[in-house]
Amino acid sequence: MSGEDEEEPRVRPPKDWAGGLPAVGNAMRIAQRQMGAARSVRTLLLVNQKNGFDCPGCAWPEGEHRSPAEFCENGAKAVAEEATTHRVGPEFFAAHPVSDLAVRSDYWLGQQGRLTEPMHKPPGSDHYVPIGWARAFEIVARELRALGGPDEAVFYTSGRTSNEAAFAYQLLVRRLGTNNLPDCSNMCHESSGSALTETLGIGKGTVSLDDLHRAELILVVGQNPGTNHPRMLTALERAKRGGARIIAVNPLPEAGLLRFKNPQRPSGLGRGTELADRFLQIRLNGDMALFQALSLLLLDSVDRRFVDEHTYGFEAWEKHIRGLDWEKVLAATGLSREELEETAGDVRAAGSVVVCWAMGLTQHRNSVATIREVVNFLLLRGNVGRPGAGVCPVRGHSNVQGDRTMGIYEKPSAAFLDALRDEFGFEPPRRHGLDTVDAIRAMRDGTVKVFFGMGGNFVRATPDSEVTEAALRRTRLTVQVSTKLNRSHTVCGEEALILPVLGRTERDEAGYVTVEDSMGLVHASRGTLRPASPHLLSEVSVVCRLARELFGEDGHVPWAEFERDYGAIRDRIARVVPGFEDFNARAPGGFALPNAPRDERRFPTATGRANFTVNELEVLSVPPGRLLLQTVRSHDQYNTTIYGLDDRYRGVKAGRRVIFVHPGDLAERELADGDLVDLVSEWPDGERTAPGFRVIAYPTARGCCAAYFPETNVLVPLDSVAETSNTPTSKSVVIRLVRASPRSPGGG
Repeated sequence: MSGEDEEEPRVRPPKDWAGGLPAVGNAMRIAQRQMGAARSVRTLLLVNQKNGFDCPGCAWPEGEHRSPAEFCENGAKAVAEEATTHRVGPEFFAAHPVSDLAVRSDYWLGQQGRLTEPMHKPPGSDHYVPIGWARAFEIVARELRALGGPDEAVFYTSGRTSNEAAFAYQLLVRRLGTNNLPDCSNMCHESSGSALTETLGIGKGTVSLDDLHRAELILVVGQNPGTNHPRMLTALERAKRGGARIIAVNPLPEAGLLRFKNPQRPSGLGRGTELADRFLQIRLNGDMALFQALSLLLLDSVDRRFVDEHTYGFEAWEKHIRGLDWEKVLAATGLSREELEETAGDVRAAGSVVVCWAMGLTQHRNSVATIREVVNFLLLRGNVGRPGAGVCPVRGHSNVQGDRTMGIYEKPSAAFLDALRDEFGFEPPRRHGLDTVDAIRAMRDGTVKVFFGMGGNFVRATPDSEVTEAALRRTRLTVQVSTKLNRSHTVCGEEALILPVLGRTERDEAGYVTVEDSMGLVHASRGTLRPASPHLLSEVSVVCRLARELFGEDGHVPWAEFERDYGAIRDRIARVVPGFEDFNARAPGGFALPNAPRDERRFPTATGRANFTVNELEVLSVPPGRLLLQTVRSHDQYNTTIYGLDDRYRGVKAGRRVIFVHPGDLAERELADGDLVDLVSEWPDGERTAPGFRVIAYPTARGCCAAYFPETNVLVPLDSVAETSNTPTSKSVVIRLVRASPRSPGGG
């Protein structure tokens, strides 16, 4: 990658607090740079407001009573990136061939601005050239019709797609005849959905924002809310003021969980609020052992009434857990017996417990089993389906949960397909489709020939970067529906299209759209800005116009009506998706979707009860001289979008090719802070290398290290996946550090 925008990193001690005036200042600097002062104020005051638009960043919910500035630092950055005044038009592509763009950094690509017109890379060409919308849809339809069958195409989706666009999109794909609908959930919370569906009967969390405020104990596990979901810190602060204790479980000490200076409160100008009462610095992949140990220590305080009335499988689980090997527990967690017993005491003293988690739990080989064990831990004392208690998987993208609710799923239920059939009068395909990992394998093997991406940055979100890029280049056609330039536009099939669309902040003449947040609340989103270009379409329009090109005057789906009026889509959603009755009437004010475990203590599982499960504890073995790597975000990024080159909370400035390693692990390898190393991952099919990383001595757990994605995605083997969910194991990659040759500043 070209490093013209990256200096040699400068490193300072990490922060022990998050938020405060620096968060406000940094957000405003980026907003002004992208949007200008007046546009920034006008736009940011509408973020997450009832008459405004949903933040295009994370899926953290809003309360009933909202502040005038209902956004966080990273939310402001996300809005600024989308509402930027910078533009990428045909003249840009004339000046920059694909081969030039391919060697630019992710940060440089993202800073160029909003896409303005449909662009086409013809076969054999190194340039994108302008193309009309009608011709673009003809090309896509031509290639889809030329396939040997609909399963030779995959249709990817990002979690920023609205409910209306997602429903129309899955309808088009199933009308075509395939369930190849991989999405970003496959790479993040698929493990959560798999485990929760099996154990509780619903693949979502069971808590509301009010539950979090009312909890007596909150465990935040494998999650860094200060960077990834900053508004969550406000909820934790409120819970803390209400008397809650908070336990942080993470290999890295994260500033946001140590102390929070709320910039919207006077106390945020002073010391702020200390959040975590206890920090368990666990080793990577030690979470299953932690929850099994806590459950064993809590067997003297079982809620027998809840267990007897609402659960299944307790006796088999209890027998298994009583045989837990403490040596394995201590080896897996890196914690002391005393720490575990004190933590169990915290749980025993709490009447209501919430467990929150994110990618730190979901991206290991045993992730599904680990989350099952979280459920066991909560069921043991009746901490599901009562106020202030439950499971809280914290989603990333702003509508990733809503997309799944709308049917973006490669393994749809029979009930959902039956409802589509009954509503639209065609028989949807029943065979399960390809998830993200299997889609990459299929493109690599030549059995998928068309890739269609609805939003996102597939190339940089996925594992095994070299394999993924080679796989996409084997296809006949790649189509990227996007708002901004990103790496995926530079990795093309034989032929490629870029189809630019409206952003969340922009006015859409067909009406408002809706999203579902991380806690199952559905609400409207209304953009107000003038579109970045008169040539942009909405995502719904792209879907509907492509469908009309493919199917003509379809007797089953009123595509033209859907494009004109999103209310017509919501009427159909109301008849297909449970919980969306009277959708059009309820959407403007927002509503909560039904949640049987939370609302009724009813568990729609195979047994009709909440299921205890038996999960064998395996301690992840790392060969001598190796480390276990977790890929993480910097504070100046959201998923694959790079807002800047700093990580203020970890003390890194002007650089991203860094690796955080415990000083003791460096000493054992005769390395020092500041040394340059190559990262080499080891897997049975061979080694993978990410070159030129500056070592930072950092207080992470021994034997563990961390580095930023997407730069380290190249190290994650495609075939290293979680059991059941098939999620890439980006939080447990075995690597070694190899001393590298010095490089000049700005290189790499």
